[in-house]
Amino acid sequence: MIVRDRPNGLRLFLVMRGSILPSIWKSLAFTTLLAIAVTLLDGRIDGVKITVSAIPFTLMGLPLAIFLGFRNNAAYDRFWEGRKQWGELVLRSRTLARQCLSLVGADADADDGGVLRERMLRRTVAYAHALRHHLRKTDPAADVAPWLAPDEWEGIRSLPNLPHALMLAMGADLALCLRERRLDPMLAAPIDATLSNMTGVAAACERIRGTPIPFSYTLLLHRTAHLYCMFLPFGLVDTIGYLTPLVAAIVAYTFFGLDALGDEIEEPFGHSDNDLPLDAICRTIEIDLRTALGERDLPPQLLPENYRLS
Repeated sequence: MIVRDRPNGLRLFLVMRGSILPSIWKSLAFTTLLAIAVTLLDGRIDGVKITVSAIPFTLMGLPLAIFLGFRNNAAYDRFWEGRKQWGELVLRSRTLARQCLSLVGADADADDGGVLRERMLRRTVAYAHALRHHLRKTDPAADVAPWLAPDEWEGIRSLPNLPHALMLAMGADLALCLRERRLDPMLAAPIDATLSNMTGVAAACERIRGTPIPFSYTLLLHRTAHLYCMFLPFGLVDTIGYLTPLVAAIVAYTFFGLDALGDEIEEPFGHSDNDLPLDAICRTIEIDLRTALGERDLPPQLLPENYRLS
């Protein structure tokens, strides 16, 4: 995610990090070169004058802009829903830490009550890292293994859904607390609800990742935007002459940019500049839970590097 103040003045046109321009420059360059060629040839192809009034472009441009706006709103809703779910995971992780430390083992005679509480909290950190890697389809070993016992990691490392496996282990520990009377049954219900909410976060994120905006809708807008920008110079050259390439480039930048931006933010769990900073969120959970465990040698919060927070 790009984290920076909005640039002013000439810097507004020079910012590249976080801009959509690197994704669309080829299409934009082709459209601009085509507009230059149409202008130099005065709208003629093989000596035949192509005369197009501005009316068709007016009729097409407004609906196209509206539909691009609708699609980008849908894409941003997915982005914001993903951010809300990860915010929910931060909340539930803190809640689980409070519940485990204040309720589990409060009346227990067993010596390992504190060990069990620590194991549950460390597994919660592992759950956040595992969910991040599960959504990004990356190798979780380096981030998850340090938070689990070696035998537990070896038992689950090859499973297809690591967050689900960790949550099953959390449920097993909660059941152990009940069997050994380390936790009053009345107090187990809110802890179980917290675990269910954490599972719900994973399911919601999987829904966003696994259900993209329908391809046919995206393809229709993509094709229409490109056709509109390719034919636009023929409708402008007789009216504005040598300003045609400039106007065509501005219109193409707007339409291509909106189209590409929707593609980029509709799946917000990746590694691009405009995706969610899942590494930073996981680090926040790690710091909070290690603090709850009484540790003082804490890692620092992740900060933006070159305006990018990962």
